[in-house]
Amino acid sequence: MRADRILPLAAVAAWCAPAAAPVVPPLAELFRLPRRLPEARGIALTFDDGPDRDGTIALLDALRDGGATATFFLVGEQVERFPSVAAEIAAEGHAIGIHGYRHTMLLRRPPGALRDDFARAADVIGSATGAETALYRPPYGVFSLPALLFVRQRGWSPYLWSRWGRDWERDATAESIADLATRNLVAGDVVLLHDADHYSSAGSWVATAAAVPALLEAAARLGEPLVSLSQSR
Repeated sequence: MRADRILPLAAVAAWCAPAAAPVVPPLAELFRLPRRLPEARGIALTFDDGPDRDGTIALLDALRDGGATATFFLVGEQVERFPSVAAEIAAEGHAIGIHGYRHTMLLRRPPGALRDDFARAADVIGSATGAETALYRPPYGVFSLPALLFVRQRGWSPYLWSRWGRDWERDATAESIADLATRNLVAGDVVLLHDADHYSSAGSWVATAAAVPALLEAAARLGEPLVSLSQSR
């Protein structure tokens, strides 16, 4: 390989390496991206992509019925559409996280755009919820190195997940979501779900809401409480 290509390739690798963290646990550990609760106690249900007038309300109802607390990673552009729903999430005692202002892949965005996105998301989400959050999850769970640096400069805690229900898929059902999310479930797991279909299959939140009782039952069988990521920090 030509020497003059080594540095550019190394730079690209450094830029993109955190992107594989959701599916390569050693990379998550290398970049200090938590996938599980720090004390390995409790189960954390987390919901991305909201708020949504229908999906989020359905999830809030299901969580309320089960007496469970969760974490919602909100998208700024959706908070602007549904500010009262975002406020309701906080009022119900759930933790608020930031999922960016726009739900776009961070690898495609230059550093200046990332800074602007993070600042705008924090402002919009904070204004609507009244919550000062320090939790962040990137769209699609994919970081670039600059994005990760900016997140830490802001004092935010990045969070990935250790279990998911693949509830964004067109053929997902309540049963498939619950089966996948609870398979080999153990204390300390962080479960990725979605309370909105803005960026996934239309109506996918219906199956997610229907799966919540089974998720709560699985945690109860383990004797583990449902906790928010804020409670675990």
